[in-house]
Amino acid sequence: MIDLSHLDDDQRLAATAPRGPVAILAGAGTGKTRTITYRLAYLIDQGFTSPQRVMAVTFTKRAAAEMVQRIRQMGIGGVQARTFHAAAFKQLSYFWPKIAGNNLPWRLVDKKFPLIRQAAHEVGIRTTPEHLRDLLSEIEWAKSSLVLPETYAEKASHRSLPDDPDTIAKVFQRYEQLKTTPEGMLLDYDDLLIHVAGALTRSPAIAEEFREQYRTFVVDEYQDVTPLQQRVLEAWLGDRDDLTVVGDANQTIYSFTGATPDYLLNFERTYPHATVVKLQRDYRSTPEVTELANTVIDQATGRMAKTRLRLQGMRKSGPKPVFTAYDDESAEARGVARRIQQLLRDGVPASEIAILYRINAQSAVFEQALESAGIIYQVRGGEEFFQRREIQQAMTALRNLAQRDDLPPEAVGPEIHRLVRAALAPLGFGPEEPTGTQARERWQSFQALVSLTEQLGHTIPDLTLPGLLLQLQQRAEAKHPPVMNGVTLASLHAAKGLEWDAVFLVGLTEGSLPISHAIKAGDAAIEEERRLFYVGVTRAREYLFHSWAFARQEGGRKSRKRTRFLDTIVADPPTREIPAKVVHAHVCQACGQMLTTPAQRVVKRCDDCPSPARMDVYEALRQWRSATAQEQKVPAYIIFTDATLLAIAEQLPTDEAGLLTISGIGPVKVERFGAELLAVIAATTSVNEAGSDS
Repeated sequence: MIDLSHLDDDQRLAATAPRGPVAILAGAGTGKTRTITYRLAYLIDQGFTSPQRVMAVTFTKRAAAEMVQRIRQMGIGGVQARTFHAAAFKQLSYFWPKIAGNNLPWRLVDKKFPLIRQAAHEVGIRTTPEHLRDLLSEIEWAKSSLVLPETYAEKASHRSLPDDPDTIAKVFQRYEQLKTTPEGMLLDYDDLLIHVAGALTRSPAIAEEFREQYRTFVVDEYQDVTPLQQRVLEAWLGDRDDLTVVGDANQTIYSFTGATPDYLLNFERTYPHATVVKLQRDYRSTPEVTELANTVIDQATGRMAKTRLRLQGMRKSGPKPVFTAYDDESAEARGVARRIQQLLRDGVPASEIAILYRINAQSAVFEQALESAGIIYQVRGGEEFFQRREIQQAMTALRNLAQRDDLPPEAVGPEIHRLVRAALAPLGFGPEEPTGTQARERWQSFQALVSLTEQLGHTIPDLTLPGLLLQLQQRAEAKHPPVMNGVTLASLHAAKGLEWDAVFLVGLTEGSLPISHAIKAGDAAIEEERRLFYVGVTRAREYLFHSWAFARQEGGRKSRKRTRFLDTIVADPPTREIPAKVVHAHVCQACGQMLTTPAQRVVKRCDDCPSPARMDVYEALRQWRSATAQEQKVPAYIIFTDATLLAIAEQLPTDEAGLLTISGIGPVKVERFGAELLAVIAATTSVNEAGSDS
């Protein structure tokens, strides 16, 4: 008998839900893996399925291995947990003879770059490797989104593209043609899914054999399923519904790959009899961290925001999140390094500390600061700065340039960066950031190298090009080898699914988070950036630090703005390297104490603190609310709560934008009551002001 006493009430409800469709909406740190494991164990223990008939699908091999290990620890063996692609590879290997016979062999293409390079060449494109990788990314998006070469140009018109859509479509079509060879078929990872879905859909015999073997399905991270993966899942299921999905729409951060939360959001429509359970008790983070996470996601808009989960921190209280503004990036990196040194002295293991940033190119300045401080680190999900292909190319170009005897004599010290820019120009580095993910990443790496050069030039006034090369070489050689007991540097995307005791969220400026191309793309892209920030916040167990810099270089113009995602959390930041004043939405604006009730949070002060509200306006608003409630035949609190009316009387908004800043007032209520509210405020204040004047 499975012991369910280790689960909380919501986890137990999910684990013991009836056989059939179940959606587990699991917030960060709420024990989703434990819940899935117990659900599978419960279904097997109760005889609803057997281990050999279970197919659990995860998004990483690490998550699959963890799930299998946990189930084995409960005394159950035989359950299969794989990624979509790993499961499809095994199935296609088994069913291929029945699909194509023995005369049409296939093999998996691990490296697609030679194919895309040949396809682009035959279409007439001769370009950089980064551009080719961006073309390949577009093809991968198209296949994951069930978009054919013939319809690509039309379907991709809304995307930020690395080339003309018709040109990409031609490369896409030629890429597909090149995979058919005299020796057999070449299949990429997306083809595995396409052929498995096709075989199960078109061949009743194959479908019957597969569905006889697998009866129960579990899909983790369901908010990040692509249309192609969903088609495979539907082919696996047939007309059955023994399916458990786990996800959180507000952790959707892979839309650029074709992932969509629509299948999670529409689960109850697809399966009207489904059991839906919310997991909101956060066992990972302190209440201070979960409150901040809730505040971040409370600002979200759009369909996904309506499904937000309200995290409840279950750990004991810990330190408040810290917000720090710095003059420039180098100061920010040094400040982060100093804080890490203090954490290490306080006993926090280096392996439990992470620095998270939006793009990999941001790691360079933090690598340098950690090296200078003697702190061991490792870069996750990306190469260390001096190991990157483009940086090695840049170093070669600089070495070649240094051998020339016609270098301008004035290009020393602060002016040395001009030589570096000239050397990088033939490598594709220009004044404008390009489109395409890989091209942008390459450009950002070059920009980081130029920034480092400027910094060194200001530090060493007589720095020459050979001296610069020596400085860069020493920095590359001084890097500590990547070991597990080091501070982790990672992009926010690479940090998904991980957690640390202490997390530093760095580079929090407009143009970095949200990233510049998201700002250009519009609201949907900005909301995904907000979710990415939310994911970063929820990686922290206890210590959480946020930082940003007003300028790129020391002494540079302070033209940067802090990310908009902190606007409701932090006051206008200082221009010195000190912690910014926190005006968290759940802190009393009068005394600074944490607010504990919803009513307190609406008016942003404790019950005992004096209110600056105009009581005449408050009473007028109450009278208006009473009359409106009687007219609409609803309770008064349905119109507005007392706390919301008091907040209005305190802030005295003069337009709809001002009303929208008040908790409890959203766009719908502004549309219905905004004009009347503003009229009541204006009439009351004008009458009393006129009376006081007389």
